[in-house]
Amino acid sequence: MTPEHNAARHDRDGVARAALALLDEVGLADLSMRRIAGRLEVQPSALYWHFSSKQELLAELADRITAGIPRDDADVLTTARGIRDALFTYRDGAELVLSTYALRLGSSYAQTALESALAHHGHTDAAERAAAILHFVLGHATLVQQRMHADSHGAALADGMIDVTAGLDRVFDLGVTAIAGEPASIGVSPQTTPRRGPV
Repeated sequence: MTPEHNAARHDRDGVARAALALLDEVGLADLSMRRIAGRLEVQPSALYWHFSSKQELLAELADRITAGIPRDDADVLTTARGIRDALFTYRDGAELVLSTYALRLGSSYAQTALESALAHHGHTDAAERAAAILHFVLGHATLVQQRMHADSHGAALADGMIDVTAGLDRVFDLGVTAIAGEPASIGVSPQTTPRRGPV
C-alpha cells in the first residue's frame, strides 16, 4: 500500500522539527511515529515518505542535535564540552545520540570534531582517542540527564544537595583530559553544566 503523501502539510524538515519539539515535551520513551504524525495532523504512514523507519528519523535528530558543536581550531576539552552541551539542549538528547551511535546510524559529527581537535594537537592515535572520549562524553551526559530527570520527579536522593549535578563538571573535565592526555587547565575557561527546564 502506498503511504499517504501531502507535501503541502509537511516535509522532511518539518517532520524532524516536530519530532525534536516532541522529544523535549515527552522524552525519548514516548516519542512515537504516531505521536509525531498527530502533531502534524497526518497519518503515521505519511511520515515514511520522508523517513524509511523510526531509526532513520532518530539518526536525523541525532545529527541535528550535534550539528552545532565547535570545530576548526577548538581544543579537545572545548570540543568535548560543546558536544556535552549540545546533548543537554534537548530532553533525553544524550540517550538519543547514544542509541543512534551504538547502532552506527547517522553522521559522526561529534567523533569527527574530536578527531580533528586531537590531530590538531599532535595526537597520532586521534581516531582511537576520539572514540574513547566520545564514549565518556555520552555516558557522562546520560548520567547527568538521568539525575536531573530523577530530581525533577522527586526521585533523587534526599541528601540535602540543591544541585544533583554538583561537582560533575570537574569530573567531566578530568575524564576528558585524562583520555586526551592533556592538563585540564590548558587553554580553557571554567564552565558549568547547564540546568534545563524539561528533563
